[in-house]
This record gives sequence, structure tokens and C-alpha cells, in this order.
Amino acid sequence: MKINLYILILLFPALSFSQDLVKGMIMEPDSNNKHVGLEGANVYWMDSQTGTISNEEGLFEIPYSPAYNQLIISYVGFKSDTLTINEPTTVHHLLQPSNALNEVVVEQKKEAVQKAYFSSQNVVTINSDELLKAACCNLSESFETNPAIDVNFSDALTGTKQIQMLGLTSPYLLITQENIPMVRGASQAYGLTFTPGTWVESIQITKGAGSVVNGYESISGQINTELVKPFTDNKLFVNGYGNINGRLELNTHFNQKISDRFSVGAYVHHNRRDIKEDNNDDGFLDAPLANQINVMTRLQYQNPEKGWVSFLNLRYLDDEKLVGEIDYDRTTDRLSSTAILLGDEVWGSEIDTKRFDSSLKLGYVFPELPFQSVGFQTSYSLHKQDSYFGLNEYDIDHESVYSNLIFNSIIGDTRSKFKTGLTFAYDGYDELVNRTNYDREDVSAGAFFEYSYENLEKLSFTAGLRFDTHNRLGNFVTPRLHARYTPWDRGSLRASFGRGRRAANIFAENQQLFATSRQIQILDTEGSIYGLDAEDAWNYGVSFLQGFTFLNRPGNITIDYYKTDFKNQVVVDWENPRAITFYNLDGNSEANSFQIELNHEILNNLELRTAYKYYDVNTDYRNGNLQKPLLAQNRYFANLGYQTELNDKGGQWRFDYTLHAVGKQRLPNTDVNPPEYRLGEFSEAYSLMNAQVTKVFSEHFELYLGGENLSNFKQQNPVLSAENPFGANFDTSMVYAPIMGRMFYAGFRYKI
Repeated sequence: MKINLYILILLFPALSFSQDLVKGMIMEPDSNNKHVGLEGANVYWMDSQTGTISNEEGLFEIPYSPAYNQLIISYVGFKSDTLTINEPTTVHHLLQPSNALNEVVVEQKKEAVQKAYFSSQNVVTINSDELLKAACCNLSESFETNPAIDVNFSDALTGTKQIQMLGLTSPYLLITQENIPMVRGASQAYGLTFTPGTWVESIQITKGAGSVVNGYESISGQINTELVKPFTDNKLFVNGYGNINGRLELNTHFNQKISDRFSVGAYVHHNRRDIKEDNNDDGFLDAPLANQINVMTRLQYQNPEKGWVSFLNLRYLDDEKLVGEIDYDRTTDRLSSTAILLGDEVWGSEIDTKRFDSSLKLGYVFPELPFQSVGFQTSYSLHKQDSYFGLNEYDIDHESVYSNLIFNSIIGDTRSKFKTGLTFAYDGYDELVNRTNYDREDVSAGAFFEYSYENLEKLSFTAGLRFDTHNRLGNFVTPRLHARYTPWDRGSLRASFGRGRRAANIFAENQQLFATSRQIQILDTEGSIYGLDAEDAWNYGVSFLQGFTFLNRPGNITIDYYKTDFKNQVVVDWENPRAITFYNLDGNSEANSFQIELNHEILNNLELRTAYKYYDVNTDYRNGNLQKPLLAQNRYFANLGYQTELNDKGGQWRFDYTLHAVGKQRLPNTDVNPPEYRLGEFSEAYSLMNAQVTKVFSEHFELYLGGENLSNFKQQNPVLSAENPFGANFDTSMVYAPIMGRMFYAGFRYKI
């Protein structure tokens, strides 16, 4: 009965009346005086809140109303144009670069963080301007100035930052690169560090259940990263970075147009750290010695007249980390049980990852039917991690194949759109956990249908349904629904629900367990994944976005609440300090997330972003219902950004300050430990402050200087039993705050 009702919801808007639209294409000239579609151009009616943004091909559509006849088209770096429109029509408009003009041009500033008023999904877009507010050395460090994502450390050794959204860790997020699943499986622990920040053009953060087009694994949301494009990126870009803790980075981009249709880009990233630091005198490195080489080539083909666009990516990565005691020597101290008996032990760990991945995207837009297109996405990756942690050995090889075929069109008129297609995925895992092999192959095939009804003035919704067959998860249906209603001017009320399923890779997702003395226990043995069942959850959410003008300056306020209800979950139980235990949920597990956020330009060019978040994440463990450990129930965020006006040479100053106030966190139970290794029930609350100053000398060169953890807050004794790392009480996983103290950095950016 529920499915029949759902089908009726899908089909209802097909009966709607047609709507008058203005649609068309926004273009920019290239070096050969050809016209290329311009993505991200703002299109809106003067003196109204009705607007839209051009898509990847530069296409747009906007409702026509006789009440408005002045259509504004703008994009930073281009002349803003105002067109007089007196009837529904098709517009093909060419924007001219502002530096080619002999007149004064008033430009519409492109917001660094954009919130969608008219989308049915709760999406926040972070563009490159926002990413430049921090050093942003890799993707895991790209969320420090945005309250939608929480950033935490996973252990006291590797310094790897892990992200959380809606109170749930990153495995419950679908993390994609240009809508192709990327950080998953073997790459779950360190994969966010494999995408350099300079490669990122924009990030789209979707709260709640995502689109069925992208698969069934999204539970708490989706993070999609768009990479820079060879056609629009700088011909040459160089970024250098260094900090006082010995971390050095170099990023270079080279882009060349081969012809009117082809452009190729080569991107090289190198980072290393050679300095040993132990500021808390526990005998362990505060941050790993590291070396990463990351090389990518990217080919773009674009033919707007014929309707073709495609991307081919090839990437190779070699990432090495050395952690452990400060005197550890990898050539002589890799230990055996014999060395421990002789008393010559020194604890150390190496994590060596080699990864190759490739992807192909091919799209065709019907020239005479710009609302209709076909897209094909496919990717292949081979991930090999060889690692040991003291006496624990963990190796994983992960081979992955993914493909997705999508057809887009309309039903009746362009308010009623649909996407349908087929998905195939293969994952082959070869894991060695000490002396035990865990090998498996996951194969799935699915079909999906997603219907969208868009009326920008009042109502829009997206309803999707997909069916998948999986050799381990079985046959299952994934429904998802997103709705948006505009009750009044600049108000946007949203609601969503959806289901997500996933196979938990318990070792790859919890690698910090190997840097402890805990025994591994898997209590259930009847399931198909490590003896465990697949995870199954429903996510429900509501949000309200209200724009306003105060003191003649724009702002907005957002309130949202999301609930994730697990029907089955692989419980990761840290409550016994002698063991880490995995078992299927028997009872209830839910994550409740509340957030209120305020953004406002309080003075000219001075923007404030502030937010408060509350989490109630509780699970029925074998020993009772408990709040999730190492998660602050209360968090406060504030960001101030100021920039001066551009001078005649394109120079300016930029200032940025960020505050994170993190409340107390429940700590896993350590009562059975000796008194000196027992932790309290809760951690202390603390605050972190980061700041950065950037001097832009011209459109080609800029310098930046910044600091992190300016209050110098450090967790005391992050390594339990550091003096006896091979003893029963050794544990590096109880991390709730930074290990490193105050840190300063500097860098430069050069582009042509």
C-alpha cells in the first residue's frame, strides 16, 4: 500500500498545468573567440527573490512573471548585464570579461558559501573563495570555516582529521568526486587526505538522504567535490605552503588548450614532514613523518554546438606515514615478540598506501531539446595499503569498478523532470588482519527513477525510488523524498526522508583500533560481512531558511533538525578497555541533530557566520543505552571574514577568524584500568581559534599567513600507558582534542 501511494506521489505532478518560462544559455568567449557555456552564472529578476544558477553546460531556466521584466545576469569577473524580457522566450547571452571594458562595471559578488532557496534538497555550496580562507591543504581540512561539518582527530598518532555530519561519522556519508563515489571502502580512514585543496573548485554538502541517482549508501548526507576544469582553470598555478611543525607542500597546475574542443590539465601535489616533534614529552611523535606524491591528469572535451561534453581523469598516489615512539627506526626496530621478551622494544608504525584511480564522464545534451540529456559515468580504482602498528599487522587491497548510466528528460513541461538509469558496482577486498584473511567480493546492480517537480515560486519536490540486487545485501528498495515550500518572500521550508543501506568495513573504518592493546571481538557470525549484517537506516529531516535585509545588508538564518533511525547497525563498542567489540544492533540506535545558523554582512565587506549545534546520539549497547563516545553534544561556531576593496592592480587584503567551542564529550569506560590509566566520565570543554591574513598583490600573486589552535589547547596524556606501549593498557584512540599546540603557517599562490 505504501509503495502504491509513493507511485501516486511520483505521477501526480505530470497532471500539472504548464508554466511560462524564460530559458537559455549563458556563455563566455574562449581564447579562440568561440562560445563556451558558463557554469554558476547568477540569473534573477530585479527586485525579486526569484533566481537560479546556470548548470555545467551554462543552461538555465527561470519562471516568467509579468510583474518583472528586468533579468539580471552576473558572474564575478564578467560584466553584469540587465536584459528586458516582456514575454517567455529563449535567451542565448554572452557575458564579456570585465577587464575588456572601457567603462565602469558594477559586478554582482559571487557568494563564497551559497545556500539554495529553490532546491528541494538542503544543499550548501562552498566555492573556491571560501576554501582560500584556510590553508586547505587537503579535503579533510576544507571544512574548518563551515558549520555543516564537524572535524575531529581519529587517534593520537596519525593526526588524520575525520569528519562528521548530523552526529555520524564519515562512513555514513556518501562522499563523491563529481558525483562518482570516491572515499569508501579501503580509503575510508585516509581518503579525504588524498584530494589536495587546490584541486577543488567547489564542494556541495547535502544534509539528509541524498539522491537515488548516486546510489543507496547515503544515510546522513552527501559531500560532492567538483574539481577544477582544464578549460576554466589557470594556465599555470603554483601554491607553496609550510608550517613551523615541518610540514611542507607544493601544488602545481598546468592547463593547455589543445584545440577548440580539447583541453588537458596536469596536477602535481607533494607534501612531506621530516621534523620529529614531541611537545608533550610522552615519547611519541605528535604528528607523523610523512611523504605523499599525488599526480593527476585531466582531459576535457566540450562541444556546446553538438551537445557533447566529457572528462577523463587518471591519478596515481603514493602516501607514506611513519608514527610511533620518537626513537623508532624503521630499518632496525620493526618488532617481533622476541624483541619484547629481551626488553629492546620500541613501538612504531608504518602506513604505506599506493592508489591508482581513473574515471570517465560522457554527456550528451540534445541540441534541439536542451532539457533532455544522456550521461554515462564510470570509474576504476586499485587501492593497496600495507601497514603495521607495533605488533599488529593490517593490509588491505581494494579493487573497485563503478558505472552509472543516466537519462534526463521532462514530462509535459520543464517543471516536471525525471532521471532514470542503471548502476553497476564491483568491490573486491583482500584484507589481512594479523594472521587472519578476510576476503570478499561485493557485486551489485540497480535501476532508479527520480521525478522532480519545480515551481520556483511556491513548491518543488524530488521523489526517487531505486531497486538494487546485491550478492550480500540481497534485493532491496530505496525510497527518498525531498520537498521545498516557499511560504513567503525569501523563506524556504524543506522536509525529507529516505532509506540508506551499507556494508560496514569494520577494520578499514576503525584503523585506530590497531594502535591499542585491545583484542578484536566479533560477536555475531551469521551475517554475510565479517559475520555481521548490513546496516540499514532511515533519515528524516526538516529545515527552514529565511533571508533578510538588516541595515541595508543581506543575511539569512537557517534552522534544521534531522533524525537518523537505525533498523540495523554494526555497533562499535569501545566500552571495555581490553577489547573492541563488533556486533549487530539489538535494540535502538538513533542520531538527533539540531542546528541554528545565522549569516549576515554586519558591516560593508565584513561577514559574520555563526551557528549552534546540539547532538543526541544514543545506542543500545550490550551493557545498556549510552551516548556515543567522543562526540560533543554542544558545539558553537563563529567565523568573521573581512576583505578590502580591490585596488587598480587587483590587490586587496583579506582577514579571516574562526572559533570552535566544543562542549564536553563522553569518554569510553576505563574503570577496569589501573588508577593511573583511568579517564573521567567526560572530557573537558575547550575552544579552538584559527586565523589567516592574505595579501593579494595582483591577480597573479598573493601571500598568506595564518595560525591554528591559537589558544594553544592540548589534550593531556592522549596516549595511555605511553611508557609501556606493549602492555595491556596501551591505547591511542581516546582522542577528544588537538594533540599539537599552537601552529603557524605561511604560503603563496601564483597564477597565470
